[in-house]
Amino acid sequence: MPDVIVETRNLTKVYRDFWGRAKVRALNALDLEVYRGEIFGLLGPNGSGKTTTIKLILGLLFPTEGEALVFGKPATDVEKNAKIGYLPEESYLYRFLNAEETLDFYGRLFGMPRSERRKRADFLIELVGLNWARKRPLKEYSKGMTRRIGLAQALINDPQLVVLDEPTTGLDPIGTAEMKQLIKNLRDEGKTVIMCSHLLADVQDVCDRVAILHQGELQELGAVNDLLRVRDEIQIRARGLNGEALEEIKRVIEKYGGELISAENPTTTLEELFLRIVRESERHPGRRYIPTRQGQQPRQEASVASKSGSTPSQ
Repeated sequence: MPDVIVETRNLTKVYRDFWGRAKVRALNALDLEVYRGEIFGLLGPNGSGKTTTIKLILGLLFPTEGEALVFGKPATDVEKNAKIGYLPEESYLYRFLNAEETLDFYGRLFGMPRSERRKRADFLIELVGLNWARKRPLKEYSKGMTRRIGLAQALINDPQLVVLDEPTTGLDPIGTAEMKQLIKNLRDEGKTVIMCSHLLADVQDVCDRVAILHQGELQELGAVNDLLRVRDEIQIRARGLNGEALEEIKRVIEKYGGELISAENPTTTLEELFLRIVRESERHPGRRYIPTRQGQQPRQEASVASKSGSTPSQ
């Protein structure tokens, strides 16, 4: 069994007003596991609970019910932070420091020796492609450059778990491709990455598994390739046919001297899957949409209510 780096059990967060009355149920009974060495995508429209989930995992919020475990310890245990790197959606960096000074500052927060800080900063500045601007103050950086130095800051402590919130925001196509390759390289080094993004094509390109949230409920969870496979259709690719193939495709291909290259389920895109799940969730509140299987009719499955007696999960 793979090592579990992040685990949530019945994780629920309810925001309350001044009088302590429930105002917003931002997250409801979330159960998921993130494994070592994978890139895990956390998706959902605005207000779906993604940011709340990230803050609970980082220990920045306390859950109303349930628990979040990171490296087998409660998320509120501050000792775990030494193994985590975090790139928020908006990087709040000191504008009058340059790249070297920024990384040196964050290295000092982790108690890194001076020689190690300098070596690590040089490596990361080169890694994110900012060597030419290492002496420029951050106030002169573009948004794309700020994202790059933000990623370097998140990696200064050589973390085992990297949490990235909208990592490609503000990057041009070349920068986006480089950022996605950097994320893949982190996985190849054995690190675990949790990634939030509204750019579904980016998630589809780099993530191994995804969880889709909507209105605080977990709607879908699984491997990207499995979720995108259209199971009620068969896609056949053949070479060398003369165009006559009506029934029993394989036999016809062999009869006419063709070569069967593949016969498999075609895939949809992550964007299409995402939109379909959100629309079905809105159409059938309280029920989880079950994709159509070959030879079956679409159906909806009632979700199990949380232990607290709250509204059912969708």
